[in-house]
Amino acid sequence: MRLESEAPLLRTELPGPEAQAVIEADEAVTSPSLTRAYPLVPARGYGSHVEDVDGNVFLDFNAGIAVCATGHCHPEVVDAITQQASELIHYCTSDFYVPVYERLCSRLAALAPFPGDARVFLTNSGTEAVEGAIKLARSSTGRFHVVSFLGSFHGRSYGGMSASASKAKHRSPFGPLLPGMVHAPYADLFGRAHRDRPEIAVDNYLEDVLFRRIVHPEDVAAVLVEPVLGEGGYLVPPVEWIRRLREICDAHGILLIADEIQSGVGRTGSMWAIEHFGVQPDIVLSAKGLASGMPLGALIARSSIMSWEPGAHGSTFGGNPVSCAAALATLDLVESGLMDNARRVGELILQGLEPLRSHAGVHDVRGLGLMIGVEFETDELADAVQGACFERGLLVLRAGDETIRISPPLVLTEAEAREGVRIFGEACAAAL
Repeated sequence: MRLESEAPLLRTELPGPEAQAVIEADEAVTSPSLTRAYPLVPARGYGSHVEDVDGNVFLDFNAGIAVCATGHCHPEVVDAITQQASELIHYCTSDFYVPVYERLCSRLAALAPFPGDARVFLTNSGTEAVEGAIKLARSSTGRFHVVSFLGSFHGRSYGGMSASASKAKHRSPFGPLLPGMVHAPYADLFGRAHRDRPEIAVDNYLEDVLFRRIVHPEDVAAVLVEPVLGEGGYLVPPVEWIRRLREICDAHGILLIADEIQSGVGRTGSMWAIEHFGVQPDIVLSAKGLASGMPLGALIARSSIMSWEPGAHGSTFGGNPVSCAAALATLDLVESGLMDNARRVGELILQGLEPLRSHAGVHDVRGLGLMIGVEFETDELADAVQGACFERGLLVLRAGDETIRISPPLVLTEAEAREGVRIFGEACAAAL
């Protein structure tokens, strides 16, 4: 049902009475590991609008953590889901041939950001795609180690958690973790010391430290990198840094895995963020926005790499037919205009946020397309701005230590972008 009210429209205090009742019931039975950012209790959504259980309408600048790429309940996605659900909801794609599974795999193979033939394995989530990529890289190369980066986040399962280095609390109670995972500084951590030669940051650590003192490069199966750092703070690395990673991988026979779980499917204004850097990975991972909110992930690899034996990897639910149908509709929409809209409206938001640089508490404004980060001087300031946005009807979400991410649905209009920027500026003025 389309929301007729303009966003934001706040009818009650936050949280309202219905929301408070849900929160109290929820907290009595759900896992305490859930980290709820603020007391939002959504009931329905349309486009870039979310209505809570009390009838308050919010402007959504986080899209369920960059998941609802085509907006909430896009009619074409809803139609695809409904049609598929009326025909076939599940049949195990590891053991049988499901037509919509093949159609989506063919579509993703054609969209792979590298030349030549590709093969695809579908998963339930991003972290499962990471797990599959680690297994594939090890089996394909016969090597053991995987290099990932400080600040990165690759999921909550053991392989993804072991590759991540976002927050110690994600890892500390759960050891021992998966062996063979080593970490290097992400570009930004050295970038301030090497602004004129960002590629030096890669050589200084990977070649001169990691490969000399910790792991031999001939034992490294893959480098796993987010082309734009997601949970670590929406950092856009220098082009030269990503390109040098590719050169180092080529020099040592190492696979380059692009984790595009948050940055892919049009979010940065290209189908894949790595395309902005002119670099071709060997494996690309997708999830989040791939099926507009339905659970789905994808592992896309060069055919020469994805040559493992039958039974080496599988999934009961991965590539569920309903999720596949949603993904095909999503890709249609992204390619037919939403990707371009992300680039155009993202530039408008960046321009609108530029005056924030004059605030003493703002450290940086950066981004590509509709993947934008505003970094503050302290995490307390970031928290305060996030809360002030919610109080004013704008949904944003923290990323990294001091950054607020702006990752709205790709259907965001220019008018909604301007309204969101206005509210964000008011929230900053109130908090700073």
